[in-house]
Amino acid sequence: MTAALEVQDLRFTFETMAMRFDLTVARGDFLALIGPSGAGKSTLLNLIAGFETPQSGSIRLLGQDVSNLPPARRPVTTVFQDHNLFDHLDCGTNVRLGLLPASIKNRAAHTAAIEALEQVGLAGFETRPARDLSGGQRQRVAIARALVRARICPLLLLDEPFAALGPAQRREMLDLIDGLRHRYGLTVLLVSHHPDEARHAAQRCAFLDAGQIVALDETATLLARTDLPGLTAYLGDV
Repeated sequence: MTAALEVQDLRFTFETMAMRFDLTVARGDFLALIGPSGAGKSTLLNLIAGFETPQSGSIRLLGQDVSNLPPARRPVTTVFQDHNLFDHLDCGTNVRLGLLPASIKNRAAHTAAIEALEQVGLAGFETRPARDLSGGQRQRVAIARALVRARICPLLLLDEPFAALGPAQRREMLDLIDGLRHRYGLTVLLVSHHPDEARHAAQRCAFLDAGQIVALDETATLLARTDLPGLTAYLGDV
């Protein structure tokens, strides 16, 4: 089976840090990326999504080389910490913005948005303005928008999307994401500063440090390792 993501010898320089990434993620996998601030976690996601341009190397998504494609033509959906919702628009419109421009206003798009909102626990919210939502509800709308893209963009990139939420809400959102992953066959990459998030939801976990993937393994196995000084320092007493 073709991998969902293949990153080969991807090189990028941020300020004075030379980064180099190699990574393969199977379809349907849930991979957490952990590591200290500045390790390159968000940069790696931005390279995959096309928001940053590598100096060399390749990125293949679902078997297709997308290294030279703009973000809009890559089969990925990114959910950020700040949701990227338009406060003056209602929830239904914010969700439909995940679709191709030509289809945003048709009946099927309206139906897809309503169904996606129902699936994230926001039934009846399609006409509610985004500015009236709580932080957790805003994240659910962002996830609903990702859902309507799932058929054309089955790779979901999450860049610390739950950082502003409390522990219970974070677990709830992770369970929601994992359920949607199983239901729609999504492949998920999660950047997190909370190892407990990786332990709760991710099948595999990668530790990044100084612009490289230092280790990648089953989540419980990786978090139990004591032979990597950088990982030990990062985890502390966790």
